[in-house]
Amino acid sequence: MSPNTRGAILGLLGFGIFSIHDVIVKYLGATYSPFQLLFFSVMFAFPMISFMLVRDSLADTMRPHHPWWTALRTVSLLISGGCGFYAFSVLPLTQTYSIMFAVPLVITLLAIPMLGEKVGLHRGGAVLIGLVGVLIVVRPGASEFTSGHAAAFVAVFFSSLASVIVRRVGKEERNLVLLMFPMLASFVVMGALMPLDYKPMPLNDLVAIAALSVLGFVALNFMITAYQTGEAAVVAPMQYSQMLWATLYGFLIFSETPERHTLLGAAVIIASGLYIVFRESRKNVSDNTPVLRARSRVTTGTLPNRRSDAENRDASDQGPSG
Repeated sequence: MSPNTRGAILGLLGFGIFSIHDVIVKYLGATYSPFQLLFFSVMFAFPMISFMLVRDSLADTMRPHHPWWTALRTVSLLISGGCGFYAFSVLPLTQTYSIMFAVPLVITLLAIPMLGEKVGLHRGGAVLIGLVGVLIVVRPGASEFTSGHAAAFVAVFFSSLASVIVRRVGKEERNLVLLMFPMLASFVVMGALMPLDYKPMPLNDLVAIAALSVLGFVALNFMITAYQTGEAAVVAPMQYSQMLWATLYGFLIFSETPERHTLLGAAVIIASGLYIVFRESRKNVSDNTPVLRARSRVTTGTLPNRRSDAENRDASDQGPSG
């Protein structure tokens, strides 16, 4: 089996596990606020992340080299986590994923001012087509635009912003900082907000939220291994397999039947995202390859994306840092 095949299989497994993670978010979100879910999911994730960091021989202090970028990324992940949890809680799974598949489009746009990336006619056209796909999904004027839709769009923007920040400062910043600052901030901020809408959790729901953290941790490690094994251009498109899981789980668990306009819009968004991925993978097209190097999905708060310091240095050697 070739490295790319192994990477693709690992990517499929990772994104498949993330889909189960999101199903639990939707299930628990029907009862509990995003603040409460994020607080407990981060709390259960701390021991697993600690073991991961113990094995990181390059980890140093928690003093960031780029405090303002680190602060902006931390705030971005807090917002994307809360909004992502809320969107999964109130929107159909297929609709949520359709909107959140727009992350590569937003990363491409943000890379222009933040990384000095030059986006030509091909990728620019793909972004425009992808935005048309988003309009097909949402159908402004023809259907109600809810707070769940707004939350999904906010999650897309701030998750994309966090990914581009990693691209910008990844050469100097350590995993310890990239991982722990957002988690500590989530624990403190969500803990402070949780009393606003706190509901006691029975044992079975506590077990479910612990499973949420474990699934996120396992999926994260599958993704790390996938990108270390195969080419990013092969692994990244595996994210779109989540639409199949969303359709299946939505129907079986939540009695959701995806509407035709949602599937059509998702197809347009996925096609534009794939084009951007494959376009960036060509030589002499992108100096920064922001979408390929981002290696992320919309963050739902439990576990930030982790990359090795060697990968960070390699990524940032191609573009501006600091």
